[in-house]
Amino acid sequence: MKAVVTVGNGGYDKLIYGDVDVPVPGPDEVLIRVLAAGVNNTDINTRLGWYSSSVTAGTEGFASVQQGQADTMRDGGWNGATGFPLIQGTDCCGLVVAAGSSADENLIGRRVLVRPCMRPSGFGSPDMIWMASDFDGAFAQFVKVPASEVFTVDCAWSDAELATIPCAYGTAENMLHRAGVKAGDWVFITGASGGVGSAALQLAKRRGAKVIASTSPSKIDVVKSLGADAVIGRGAVAFEFLRELPVDVIVDNVAGGDFGWWMKLLKRGGRYVSSGAIAGPMVNLDWRDIYLKDITLIGCTAWDEPVFPNLIFYIERGEIRPLLARTYRLADMAEAQRDFLKKDFVGNLVLIPPS
Repeated sequence: MKAVVTVGNGGYDKLIYGDVDVPVPGPDEVLIRVLAAGVNNTDINTRLGWYSSSVTAGTEGFASVQQGQADTMRDGGWNGATGFPLIQGTDCCGLVVAAGSSADENLIGRRVLVRPCMRPSGFGSPDMIWMASDFDGAFAQFVKVPASEVFTVDCAWSDAELATIPCAYGTAENMLHRAGVKAGDWVFITGASGGVGSAALQLAKRRGAKVIASTSPSKIDVVKSLGADAVIGRGAVAFEFLRELPVDVIVDNVAGGDFGWWMKLLKRGGRYVSSGAIAGPMVNLDWRDIYLKDITLIGCTAWDEPVFPNLIFYIERGEIRPLLARTYRLADMAEAQRDFLKKDFVGNLVLIPPS
């Protein structure tokens, strides 16, 4: 089969498109023909080794200096060093074509989404493994996954539209679930034009929350069309606007230089929930903002049990919509990642493997 194999930490030269063996499913696994695979920050961060504690820059800044780096970072992946070579691709919409001896044969022929965050020790444990970080993912014609992690979906969406969902919407729904976002809450969402941010906006509105979204000036109108109650730019002007509002929850995957201001926006008893740090992992914080206002900080990587079933339910009931920005051939992975880092789109980029 054709696949894009990441052979180490570094630049786009580490993405090799070519032939590899079709995976063989084990007893509890299914084989999926990949119909479409979304592109995410985690794909780029894993290739770069950005998760290493030695990295202090944001994704874009680190990418600009990492092109010649060939060494595998000892702590550059989700759970330590990434095992290269690796087929990445966290988002998978596909068709089940084979089932292991202990898997449900009724899945064969069904269009499915794969839950990429897997909890092998159960949902009561923080242990997790991620498709495309801990084992081969969907940037290929075929992928094998545990049968327990595939979810059939009945809707009129295209394959590419479904491939926008798993990582971005799962991450966003997990943050809202953990933070207990409910009707009437004022929710401030950073990076609202990105995959996770735009998903969080839709999902928060679905819960009946009032949403203030932050994005770049060129994308304000598009983000407003997604249902935000207010859309603002970044920096000091945004802070002055928001400080008059009773912000209950901040939903953030940006971090970076504005983090300290955001803490001051939360009302007493507010919740700050984070799933990333694309603007930079190093932040400034006045700790008095935390303890004097009884603020709760919530970090989110492992997904809770209701998250992915919730998304399937929302899709089938028409309660959310996909934000498909562009599609690319699988062979054009490097071009897709370059365009991803430009951040000149709203929503998600998706790769289409050869049929």
